[in-house]
Amino acid sequence: MKFRYKSILLSSVVSALIPLTGIAANIPQDMGATAPTQTQTVSIVMKLHNVPQLEKFIAGTVNPNSWNYQNFLSVDEFVDRYAPSDEDIRKVVRELNKLGITVNEVYRNHMVIRATGTAAQLNQFFSTELHQYQEAKQRYIKPNRQVTIPDSVSDVVLTVTGMNTRKFASPHSRKLSDALPGVASGDLVKSTSLNAASTGNPLGQLTVADVANLYNINPLYAKKINGRGQTIGIATLATFNPADAYAYWKSVGLNVSQNRIKQRHVDGGAGTDGADETTLDVEQSGGLAPGADMIVYDAPNTDSGFMDVFFKAASENRVDTLSVSWGSPEIAQTPDVMNGQHQAFLELAAQGISVFASAGDAGAYDINDNQGGYAYPACAKTLTVDSPASDPYVVAAGGTTLPSVQVHKYGSITVPAERPWGWDYLQNYFVTYYGQAYYDTNLFPVGNGGGVSVNFALPYYQANTSGVKTSAASQSLICQTTSGPQDLIDLPAGYGGRNLPDVSLNADPETGYSVYVGGAWIYGYGGTSFVAPQLNGIAALISQVNGGRLGHLNPQLYARLNQYGYGSNSPFNAITTGDNLYWQAAPNYNPGSGIGTLNVNNLAKSFRQWQW
Repeated sequence: MKFRYKSILLSSVVSALIPLTGIAANIPQDMGATAPTQTQTVSIVMKLHNVPQLEKFIAGTVNPNSWNYQNFLSVDEFVDRYAPSDEDIRKVVRELNKLGITVNEVYRNHMVIRATGTAAQLNQFFSTELHQYQEAKQRYIKPNRQVTIPDSVSDVVLTVTGMNTRKFASPHSRKLSDALPGVASGDLVKSTSLNAASTGNPLGQLTVADVANLYNINPLYAKKINGRGQTIGIATLATFNPADAYAYWKSVGLNVSQNRIKQRHVDGGAGTDGADETTLDVEQSGGLAPGADMIVYDAPNTDSGFMDVFFKAASENRVDTLSVSWGSPEIAQTPDVMNGQHQAFLELAAQGISVFASAGDAGAYDINDNQGGYAYPACAKTLTVDSPASDPYVVAAGGTTLPSVQVHKYGSITVPAERPWGWDYLQNYFVTYYGQAYYDTNLFPVGNGGGVSVNFALPYYQANTSGVKTSAASQSLICQTTSGPQDLIDLPAGYGGRNLPDVSLNADPETGYSVYVGGAWIYGYGGTSFVAPQLNGIAALISQVNGGRLGHLNPQLYARLNQYGYGSNSPFNAITTGDNLYWQAAPNYNPGSGIGTLNVNNLAKSFRQWQW
């Protein structure tokens, strides 16, 4: 399948759907039409109004020279200026009711209508046919042909989700024990920091206290900056046990409120698959900002769940920062969901809520993730990035490897300086002692997600940034299928797309973290799933420094890069060596590590309302 070009609200976007039927191991079986009387709940996403003005407004809220600086909107103000009108909502409700489809909920921000109908009713309204599918161990419903928005409401409705119940996104975390089966426990003897003073715990067992040491957060704690008065939001696709987080914080010596966590179950709430992901999100963000309150929004791992979780957070407007550690390859993402999420991120930005997303754990080759359906060598290496981190209104959280000496069974590996996380530094060792096939299966393409979006154009805040790249040439996803090699998608060369990540922190499981989950400790944990919530907690600290919400953070980060560079007072540390399997680090912005890592104390000083 070649590229199909489609415009989305606010951006010129290249959208492509990869058919998941292309690979032999991934062929779903059509089990026939869904019973006409079976009910299904869908999310009907409405179209924003006055989008260019909204973009301009958001830019002003984060520009200190604008009269609109930090003048964020309430939900009611957002609805009045940019959301669908009451009549737009009534129009859609009337059309649904004509077929007997029941409206369950209209989000306060007027952006989502939740409605339940039978398969027969939904088929008629959206001119499609719902079918049952079986894929591996997963059974789900999805339309057997393209969904069409009825002409009667197409002027106000953007898309519909919830008609496809297939598992949608993956968490961005890695455990050594899973990544290196049969090797990690018996081979890796010890990983030792080259800067012993930077961490109090051994590498692989780091806690939030070590993050505070590594990235200069402790001066804020000394000034009683702990996130007090702020509310951290977590968007996730799995529920969790809050007792694990409270036990973690207690074990690392943090005194926190015992009712600081509130849980909001969106679209009926999530299942438990991925509970460790949600647990580490809460532990990391809440551990770095121990004085903050927390709201965890969990939704089912479906297309509607992964969109509604952001709209629900926006419509409630109760959190000051929000992070997500789940995602999927941008080029495999459904345009309907990406377009809907983009609208949610615009609202969040207008209301001053900073959003962070993990950049992915498959290095520069997100689509080839060895835990997914398009792994190398069955599919050709294809440079790709992750969504929703690729959205320009989201801070893409990248990962690094700390300076270390890793002692293995057959020899040691030295990482002399902090570098982009990419397990190519392990390649020679594992190919030599375990073989090329072992490396290809387990260690490639593991690393920090980053590269160039082919869906979102280069945003204004990256336009004059040294080191920004365009998309690489000769990128085609060619996979071996039951009918021979198939060219699934050809990506454009030289496309001036949004670059990611934006900033990075330690994420390599080899130099990683401990997590308390299920009443027990797990060590050797890593992934950019740690970085997004860490940035979330850091943003809560800086929001307290600032005296209020920070808003859309990316323009403010890049403005500070242009102002401070990497000097002694800079908020950033340059990452100058290594790569994320393709994109090279450099003493400027680069898609291997973004701007670099943070000096949090310096970043806090750069915000205006703090008398230092």
